[in-house]
Amino acid sequence: MTAEEYKTRGNQAFSAGQFEDAIKYFTQAAELDPTNHVLYSNRSASYASLKQYEKALEDAEKTVQLKPDWPRGYSRKGAALHGLGELDQAADAYRAGLQVDPNNAALKRSLDEVEAATAANPFGNIFGPEGLARIAKNPKTAHLLSQPDIIQIINQIQTNPSAINMYMRDPRVMTLMMAAMGVDATVATNAEDAAAAAQAAQAQFDENPSPPKEEQRKPAASKPAEPEPELTGEEAEQKKKRADSDKEKDLGNAAYKARKFDEALQHYDKAFELDDTNLPVLTNKAAALYEAGRFDECIKVCEQAVDAGRDMRADYKVIAKALGRMANAYLKKDDLDNAIKYYQKSLTEHRTPDILNKLKEAERLRAVREKEAYRNPQLAEEAREKGNELFKQSNYAESVKFYTEAIKRNDADPRNYSNRAAAYIKLMALPEAEKDCDAALKLDENFVKAYIRKAGILHAKRDYMKALDMLQTASDKDTEGKHAVEIQQQQAKCYMGLNAVQNAGNREELLQTAMADPEVQRIMGDPVMQSILKQMQEDPRAIQDHMKNPSVAAKIRTLVNAGIIQMGGPR
Repeated sequence: MTAEEYKTRGNQAFSAGQFEDAIKYFTQAAELDPTNHVLYSNRSASYASLKQYEKALEDAEKTVQLKPDWPRGYSRKGAALHGLGELDQAADAYRAGLQVDPNNAALKRSLDEVEAATAANPFGNIFGPEGLARIAKNPKTAHLLSQPDIIQIINQIQTNPSAINMYMRDPRVMTLMMAAMGVDATVATNAEDAAAAAQAAQAQFDENPSPPKEEQRKPAASKPAEPEPELTGEEAEQKKKRADSDKEKDLGNAAYKARKFDEALQHYDKAFELDDTNLPVLTNKAAALYEAGRFDECIKVCEQAVDAGRDMRADYKVIAKALGRMANAYLKKDDLDNAIKYYQKSLTEHRTPDILNKLKEAERLRAVREKEAYRNPQLAEEAREKGNELFKQSNYAESVKFYTEAIKRNDADPRNYSNRAAAYIKLMALPEAEKDCDAALKLDENFVKAYIRKAGILHAKRDYMKALDMLQTASDKDTEGKHAVEIQQQQAKCYMGLNAVQNAGNREELLQTAMADPEVQRIMGDPVMQSILKQMQEDPRAIQDHMKNPSVAAKIRTLVNAGIIQMGGPR
């Protein structure tokens, strides 16, 4: 693949929140195109999302090195430094970016956030590199750096300076703060020393006291507006075109909100004639065409917006909006394939919950339609018959394929599930067999064959008592006696299995083996079950009453299967 293809995959992974995959793709892209600053910028964002700020900083610095006139690189660097708790350095990075692009709103906002975070705590970056160096050199505090909890506290304060408030009562922290500021440090051992340390630390920040509250309330003197740079004739003309175009766009928006779509379209057309670089005009026009039910025209305008956006390297959100509206139009045309295609393209550009939900709904609807289109009871019957032939030939794996095809063609026939369950049992794929039996019974709770199949699964698991219960249910459902012979044969197999367990070898060895089972140990250690077993020894008929309790019955079955209880009562 090319570097651009790897980058596209990286962007998709990032949008999906798969940051480790994104890093892998951006790394592969950078290996092919090592001078592409965008790749390092994107990888820096991925590392930052994983809170791996050291690596994020490395890539951000590489970005700035490759493209020093690109504001985004400074934004990445500031974000990484902010994550590392280096607020002053983060602010410097944002300021450097603003020197490149003084009007960059993102850089301004990030700088405000860092300055606010610094101002929120007067201690700021007290445990930065310089502060830690002072602590390490001070013989009174160096030993504290070997204490794991102190290191954890320092790391937390570095990440979030305001967290220092949580530890102001810890005399060790106060001592470290004094040492970090270059003040003679003495470890406080009592409340008085701790208070003194706190006062001494605070005093370092009170040399330039804050203005009185009254003074703070006074508004700062407004700065004179900086003069705008002189514009060239072409720039002035473009600015006027955009202003005139926006006026027409606003008129179109007002008409759109009033559901006067034809009037809105006229304003949008005029707005685009005035400035053919004003992309939001096209997306708004597409929305009006969509609401007017002119879906084909809506799609064409969206295509125009996407192409123009690519040429102008427009904001990816604008392109994503155009692709999303194109998908909406295809959905209205009942063209699910194209709707899904363009929803996916939109998410590649910018991931939003609304488009993601629409994509999922379109995919669900397509799956339902494909399933319905494939449905054919006659072909399902043929596939099941073919599966039956293969089953009789003991070709169970191939029979499963045809039973599966029968289910796809007609998932409302319980016979298809029941027959596949029989094949799964032969293949010892018991979990799959049980699921098919449950599916058959969900379609028809009186489907006797499914109960017999489930009994076969339980027999294969050597859970003979449950198998006998299941066969009893099958017998109750078989009101016409069509399956009586098969049920009796299965019952005989279960009794044979029970006898084999209960009469296998030495009785003491059997009991010893059974008691190695944790479930048997738990049951035998239950005082209630001990009382029941004692009662059954004295009166074997008592088992009939106890079997009416589902919880007790389940435990008795476990003991019977293990050979603890024999078919004549407990031993």
